[in-house]
Amino acid sequence: MLNMTAVYSRLLIFFLLISLQPVDVHKYLPEWESLDKRPLPQWYNDAKFGIFIHWGVFSVPAYGSEWFWQHWQGDKKANYVQFVEKNYKPGWTYADFARDFTTEFYNPDEWAELFESSGAKYVVLTAKHHEGYTNWPSNVSFNWNSKAVGPNKDLVGMLADSIRRKTNIHFGLYHSLYEWFHPLYLMDQANKFKTNYFVKSKTMPELYELVNTYKPEVVWSDGDWGTGPDYWESKKFIAWLYNDSPVRDSVVTNDRWGVGTMCQHGGVFTCQDRYNPGVIQKHRFENALNIDKNSFGYRREADLSQYLTIEELIKTLAMTVSCNGNLLMNIGPRKDGKISPIYEERLRQMGAWLKVNGEAIYNTQPWKRANDTVSNDIWFTAKEKTVYGILLKWPKTNNLQLGMIQPIQETQVTMLGYQKTLHWQKRGLGGGISIEMPNIPLPLLPNPYAWVLKFEKL
Repeated sequence: MLNMTAVYSRLLIFFLLISLQPVDVHKYLPEWESLDKRPLPQWYNDAKFGIFIHWGVFSVPAYGSEWFWQHWQGDKKANYVQFVEKNYKPGWTYADFARDFTTEFYNPDEWAELFESSGAKYVVLTAKHHEGYTNWPSNVSFNWNSKAVGPNKDLVGMLADSIRRKTNIHFGLYHSLYEWFHPLYLMDQANKFKTNYFVKSKTMPELYELVNTYKPEVVWSDGDWGTGPDYWESKKFIAWLYNDSPVRDSVVTNDRWGVGTMCQHGGVFTCQDRYNPGVIQKHRFENALNIDKNSFGYRREADLSQYLTIEELIKTLAMTVSCNGNLLMNIGPRKDGKISPIYEERLRQMGAWLKVNGEAIYNTQPWKRANDTVSNDIWFTAKEKTVYGILLKWPKTNNLQLGMIQPIQETQVTMLGYQKTLHWQKRGLGGGISIEMPNIPLPLLPNPYAWVLKFEKL
């Protein structure tokens, strides 16, 4: 006969053990109200500066922009049509460009060294642009990928490996949801997006494959226009990304997940390319800035005047970080895998500036105001009780007048990279501070453009 007391005791122990087991409850639901509550990982908030890389079959014609195929055969812009007629044989197709995407000089270790020297804390490589060509051997891109035609390489995997072996930089990937001329996308479009054959057979399999294979810490989505996030199944994917993916704790997303999401939902807001609001934003944003003013991809016809100067780039970095943003500065490698000297120069110049002045950029927060009320060419950041002022123009009289800095007797003013304390005094009735800038030769300054003042004990 069973001892019922013993049976009940065992059942009680059993249920107690079950209650102690971790319950698999998804923290984030596939709804914007839930997804938008996820905080950005701290590494991204601290990073402030990253490198965007646009590279694909469009790097072969290297003319106009990375939208070459659409402008040639979609919009049929005259200059693109004439360019092909003049330089390629009759009957030439966009697919014919792929075999010349040779990447023979692609050395991801060299890329990693260059990106580290730039001071960037993360990189975002184009895994697939709107042309549909994937820079990895995708299981759903058939013969339209970097292993099947062109390089015969896993371009994504090679860079991911080098970045992680050689640097402490975070690795991210750009992915276009749509493709200009994919027949399934065009079918869904013709059906007014009441079907989503393209999403189920192409877009989503690619995204899950990218995340599971390469574990990117940034998933930078694009190409979402035309219809809303329900068609793209965006919310379901982001919920998986935040809850169950191999990068759930560290991944950053953006806001391009369907019509109505940009600048409204997702992780970091991009709002538009080259987004630079000039005033402090409540929600962290990212300024995707192309160094070539006319293109994110490499252009053979570009001349020097069409590239942003280092002064312009540092100004944009200062403004962006002051306003609660990150700068994602774009380069376009050539079809052979080389990064052109103009891009290399800009990256190394930025790195040299950050080596002296990075204290005012990394791990900072916006101050109470982005720039000054008296001298507009100074932008502020803050770190705990310290305020930094990024000065873009040296005052002609060596005397800098600021309205926002209200000093007390113990206030100390220094310049990063310069050893001596700067003399200052309170301004008149309007308040603020008057700073005596050092009267030293230009070669002895810490750098030739943009200087950082450090204010302590305000």
